Amino acid sequence: MIISQRTPEHLGELLHRMIWKNSQNEVCMCQKYKYIIPEIPPSNNKFIGRNTRWQYQAEKKRWAEMIAWLCRPKPPTPIPKAQVTLDYYFGNRIRHDPDNYSGKMVLDGLVKAGIIQDDSFSCIRLRLNGKYDKSSPRLEITVEELEK
Repeated sequence: MIISQRTPEHLGELLHRMIWKNSQNEVCMCQKYKYIIPEIPPSNNKFIGRNTRWQYQAEKKRWAEMIAWLCRPKPPTPIPKAQVTLDYYFGNRIRHDPDNYSGKMVLDGLVKAGIIQDDSFSCIRLRLNGKYDKSSPRLEITVEELEK
């Protein structure tokens, strides 16, 4: 098991490498990365049905840059098939719909940063979780390599 010691400036963390045997009794290795982003992406409701194309593009670019900067360490090569889990820690207990936090900006940022190869259905499994943390709203991203 590998765990990197990181300072708050380096919020990404390589959690561990798992070794197992697949159905053909071949040894497989899987990498799992966890990244913490100290804010939550905007709800899709902020942009859908509004004339805010330029605001959306600016926010999407900001999130891609933030993910590229904060999501470290990165895998040596983009992960071709992954399970991506997005844990949203909201600062309030109001109702948040999962479809409004689909992860579009986050997934595009992970592709642009070279962490995952592609964000299509054939390449990722996506899990969304909503939680509450008044003192530290954030987004935790877990990227786990899947068997090819």
